[in-house]
Amino acid sequence: MNIYFFSVNSLLSCLFYLFCAFPVYAHQLSTSYIHLEYLEESHQYSGTWQIKISDLEQRTTFDLNEDTLISWSEITAKTATIDNFVKENIVVKQNNKQCSFQKNGSYQLDHHFNDPYLVVPITFNCLSDNTIELSYKAFFDNDENHKAIVSLNKVNRVFTKNNGVQLLDFKTSSYFTTFTQYVYQGILHIWMGLDHVLFVMTLLLTAVLIRNNGDWQGINSRLSIVKQTAWIVTAFTIAHSLTLTATALDILSFNTRWIELGIALSVLLTALNNIWPIVLKLGWITFAFGLLHGMGFASVLSELGLSTDYQLLSILAFNLGVEIGQLAIVLFSLPILIYVRHFVWYKKWIMPIASLVIAAVALVWCFERF
Repeated sequence: MNIYFFSVNSLLSCLFYLFCAFPVYAHQLSTSYIHLEYLEESHQYSGTWQIKISDLEQRTTFDLNEDTLISWSEITAKTATIDNFVKENIVVKQNNKQCSFQKNGSYQLDHHFNDPYLVVPITFNCLSDNTIELSYKAFFDNDENHKAIVSLNKVNRVFTKNNGVQLLDFKTSSYFTTFTQYVYQGILHIWMGLDHVLFVMTLLLTAVLIRNNGDWQGINSRLSIVKQTAWIVTAFTIAHSLTLTATALDILSFNTRWIELGIALSVLLTALNNIWPIVLKLGWITFAFGLLHGMGFASVLSELGLSTDYQLLSILAFNLGVEIGQLAIVLFSLPILIYVRHFVWYKKWIMPIASLVIAAVALVWCFERF
């Protein structure tokens, strides 16, 4: 009896989390970009910090005339405030001594994924070419998921709230550091990418069931369930790995807007198929939809940026992280679903209602992304 209540509560808690979290957008994350190059003659680390305008608005008011539009003059009027913000949130130290900061040049405007970014020139004067310690803390108090992609002499590092201080050496780059950072980001982004999570969960809801005489029935053999789930997950994995790699390497190129719409449609159609089943063997359709999801993962990877020295390693590590995150979802959910598969309330109520809610969420995404 205790096991029964524990399993039901665990399943409902998981579904509650997923459904209540649906306003979270899959890939629209708060990200800034810091590019630095080491200038050997002057011992300077010089480059730019690209800051999303909407993030910067959290710290200063640009719309001075309150016309709901931000002009270039309104941004430059806040130059002193922005300069102080930069000094406070990026600190470079060498041998425990702070490198002096200076701004060489004027502001510029750039775009990432159709979002305007302010480009601030930055220079840090250090004493030698020794290892530096870079501290970054901007926007973490407003958005714990904010991150900064730091490129030092074309080698990338990812700064997050829990990893805001790192040692950087322009002379050496680490396979291990690159690998672990991109694996972590792959895990993080499938868990934050709710459309991908819901797609996997929608497939799992019926992975423990079989259609018999017009009704869903629990599959008796656990081994058959594991084999069926393994086939579905493998099809999804192979498909999104192919398109993730091809898109990241610029072999394929598609409009991100239509890819995101296609992903939303894949979740919608798969959820509706649970309620009014037309396709019963999901392997090939999962493979087809997986191709779309791989392109969606690639858009996240392009936002992170690829390590120039370890481009292929970055792609493989990110993809491995996605697989680890996906496997964690399966390992958590499948045992619970196996346990409840024979209960009438699961087949008649929980599975259809869960699928209907997922379909409703996906339909909202379709309208938003069209």
